[in-house]
Amino acid sequence: MKYKKLIPVPSKAEYLLRALFIAAGVIIVTVCLLNCASGEKSKSEGIASYEGAAMGYRGIIRVSVSMQGGTITDIEILESMEDTAVGEMAIEELIDIVLMYNTTEVDAISGATETSMGFLEAVENAILNP
Repeated sequence: MKYKKLIPVPSKAEYLLRALFIAAGVIIVTVCLLNCASGEKSKSEGIASYEGAAMGYRGIIRVSVSMQGGTITDIEILESMEDTAVGEMAIEELIDIVLMYNTTEVDAISGATETSMGFLEAVENAILNP
């Protein structure tokens, strides 16, 4: 009596092909995981700092702008003669806005227009004239 094959039995070539695909998949997953892990390096890697200055309302505003890959990562005020009530508060707000939008093409703070323009110009000078 002849028996029918109910379940197809793969040939040796099919087994090798499946093993090859599995090995390739394991290699791809391993490489992806290693690349993800290597992206978590120290924050200072690849960050460059530039300084710029411009005239504000009461005097020179000097800034240090840190950038990584074309993105502004930090802005530090090195020197400012602006008053704390209006000027410094406007600068602090502008720092947050520039970091959020990664541009100096933002509106000036009302009531502190000259301080705002001086700060934004100082940041631009730092970025454009490293």
